[in-house]
Amino acid sequence: MKNAEKTIKDAINSVVHQDFPHELIEIMIVDGQSEDRTLEVIKETLSQCDIKTTFLSENRGLGFARQMVVDNAKGDYIIWVDGDLMLSRDFVRKQVEFMERNPAVGIAKGKYELRDGINLVDMLENLNFVSIFRNEGNTTLKTLGTSGCIYRVKAIREVKGFDKNIRGVGEDMDAEHRIKAAGWLLYITSATFYEQHRSSWKALWREYYWHGYGGHYLFKKNMKMLNVYKMLPPVAILVELLRIPNTYQLTRQKTVFLLPLHYIFKRAAWYSGFVNACLDGYEPK
Repeated sequence: MKNAEKTIKDAINSVVHQDFPHELIEIMIVDGQSEDRTLEVIKETLSQCDIKTTFLSENRGLGFARQMVVDNAKGDYIIWVDGDLMLSRDFVRKQVEFMERNPAVGIAKGKYELRDGINLVDMLENLNFVSIFRNEGNTTLKTLGTSGCIYRVKAIREVKGFDKNIRGVGEDMDAEHRIKAAGWLLYITSATFYEQHRSSWKALWREYYWHGYGGHYLFKKNMKMLNVYKMLPPVAILVELLRIPNTYQLTRQKTVFLLPLHYIFKRAAWYSGFVNACLDGYEPK
């Protein structure tokens, strides 16, 4: 988490107001040396909170930050709440109860909910993720990431945790791949959450450029982790076009017809980051 002062209060409040017993929760704040009021807002929001809180700081990237949480976790589960995430009130309870009932599951992700009053860029991202993660159950084809996910601590520690050397993003995809390879199951559950996405095309470009930069590292580390051909324009456009009817039926939002163009824009940013990582000689250690 870094420089999230505009969204972090909602994220923290969504954790504070969970209907799960507070004495069984610990909040770990890992700050990437924010230069805005992020930490100040967090401390103000938690000032009257009865949940145990630990503050950590890092400046070496997401893989290092997430591993700090794994190393310091004292419970059986970790729920990842990024600075732009808002959990439904019963999110933690539903996720923990699901994991308790299903000991073979290593990672379980909740479902994205539609949000109102957001601009076009944010809406398109919201629609995209709502449509991708709409079906509950065992999943082997989707990349879950960490947003809205619960990790079994035993599973992530069994695979030696997150790769601390990853710059950009991809630390979650890498860990997820290894957890799945170790025989753990991945699921999508009925727990719901909201995510505040990028609000401008420029910010969206930067985000997916960053994804592409980290994607190069993953590709070099293990080519099986990335199906790069699926992101090529002809394949991507076909996939998005086929998704439109179901997405419209699910959301009743006419904006879904812009999703193919939205996807092409993101893929262009991703490939730009991927190519620049190649030129920089960004290699796995």
